[in-house]
Amino acid sequence: MNERIMVIEDEQKIADAIAYALRREGYSVETVYNGGAAIERLKQFSPNAIILDVMLPELDGYEILKRLPNKGAIGVIMLTAKEDIVNKILGLELGADDYITKPFDMRELLARLRSLLRRIQAAGEKQTVDVIELKGVELHLGKRTAYAGERLLELTPKEYDLLALLVSNPDRVYSREQLLDMIWGMAYIGGTRTVDIHIQRLRKKLGAEFSELIQTLHGVGYKALGG
Repeated sequence: MNERIMVIEDEQKIADAIAYALRREGYSVETVYNGGAAIERLKQFSPNAIILDVMLPELDGYEILKRLPNKGAIGVIMLTAKEDIVNKILGLELGADDYITKPFDMRELLARLRSLLRRIQAAGEKQTVDVIELKGVELHLGKRTAYAGERLLELTPKEYDLLALLVSNPDRVYSREQLLDMIWGMAYIGGTRTVDIHIQRLRKKLGAEFSELIQTLHGVGYKALGG
């Protein structure tokens, strides 16, 4: 097993317990106890996934998500002691793939991590074509980059996955429920409204020239306009 996992958690006993469990499973592990030090260590360690606490000194977990290098290529499981659903939704909207609430069972955390890594691997295996282009929007799947004309789009992981799915299947109509299941891969606590929010953000980032690429079929769902 070659997967590299970074644990970013300021409570040393918790961080060390997670790291110990991960190493027993065969993962290569890097532990960081300070949010301010995490960004530089992320660049050097290049993890496949990170286990990220929300409450950290200097930079909290949300800020780390915003600054995450190579965003979209790194899986993220957030640790939170908060029961407030808004905080959980915020983390997922910023690009986290999953969350787990403290206190947690280590077996559950490991199971969620394995599931996340399988999804990442499966997504990579499906990318048999490296570049997809539709109406001036170009996606480089291997690099997980997207361009509207010559302009590089700054997309969150979920925005990228959503755009890639639609552009890869022009004129295919997806319901909100289908998109929620295919992109988020779980019974997402934010409901189908999160799909609408991501579509709105995608259109804004695409800009006026390309915003009509994503079509709304009222009462049905969304599609990328082909042809």
